[in-house]
Amino acid sequence: MKNAVVIVTGAAHGIGASCAELLASKGARVVLNYATSAGDAEATAERCRAQGGDAIAVQADVSSDADCRSLAKAALDTWGQIDGLINNAGITAFALHNDLEALTAADFQRIYGVNVIGAYQMIRAVAPSMQQHGRGSVVNVSSIAGAMGIGSSVAYAASKGALNTMTLSLARALAPAIRVNAVCPGFVETEWLKTGLGDNYERVKANWEATAPLHSTVLPEDVAEAAVWFLNGAAKVTGEVILLDSGFHLGGTPLRAR
Repeated sequence: MKNAVVIVTGAAHGIGASCAELLASKGARVVLNYATSAGDAEATAERCRAQGGDAIAVQADVSSDADCRSLAKAALDTWGQIDGLINNAGITAFALHNDLEALTAADFQRIYGVNVIGAYQMIRAVAPSMQQHGRGSVVNVSSIAGAMGIGSSVAYAASKGALNTMTLSLARALAPAIRVNAVCPGFVETEWLKTGLGDNYERVKANWEATAPLHSTVLPEDVAEAAVWFLNGAAKVTGEVILLDSGFHLGGTPLRAR
């Protein structure tokens, strides 16, 4: 990854920040995207530079096509190329799956706007540079929710299922120059999930650890290792969707937000 240019969306903290720091430790040049957390993004950029890479923080809302194109332009204006993209930006709404009144059409549109359309728009924005120099890799950070129909809400699970399908479609369409893969984490120990689950966080975490064959949850660093492997160590892999959930999918019971 030495001197490779990689855009990481949703990189201010959590999984995105871990991806950026791991890339920087390997000598990559990283564009850290954030939507609102400018201070956190700048702090992550500083940590990236301290680890031997280079980094810039760029504000953009991936649900906006214009912002996605501006994000790609920032990478090109700074370093002249784009080698990789980690589509990590994501949002949700926490709602019981059996409460059909809990979500509105606007909730679905907002979640799809970031989790699916945003990922598509980012791929479209970076594809010309990757195709121009004949290589590139995209990693979509999806979720076990998209494979099992579980998670924070029906809208979130459906959006991640759509992202998985889009991964397959674009892996075919953009080959051979661009590889497209996805990683589907399970319960990831982040402040984002802790805030969303509130008082239920420890209960849900304990249930996951008891159910998963490996008796463990997932750390942001685990997801980063998988994502960076797709970028750098998987030259013959495309259209792959990896479940990173300590084996929860082998015998999991429905995970509920409440």
